[in-house]
Amino acid sequence: MKPRHVPQRSCVACRAVQDKKDLIRLVRTSEGEIIVDPSGKRSGRGAYLCPRTDCLRAAQKRKSLDRAFKATVPAEAWARLEAALAEVGEQPSQ
Repeated sequence: MKPRHVPQRSCVACRAVQDKKDLIRLVRTSEGEIIVDPSGKRSGRGAYLCPRTDCLRAAQKRKSLDRAFKATVPAEAWARLEAALAEVGEQPSQ
């Protein structure tokens, strides 16, 4: 039997390719709000990020999410994303 295909995505900050389920999906909704999408099915422009604080900070410094969303990420969204990342539970650095 053929092994099942596992979807792969890359982190917008560190560019590491991982299984889709191991990354956090962020979405820019049609209203322009940036939110964490735990289901991975919410409509809007999506980007994937490692569940590590250093990747979030690298994305902020390099403006990776701004490019991925084709819009500027507001300062209050960064604070919400960091809180959501802490909620999900940070994984150790690789």
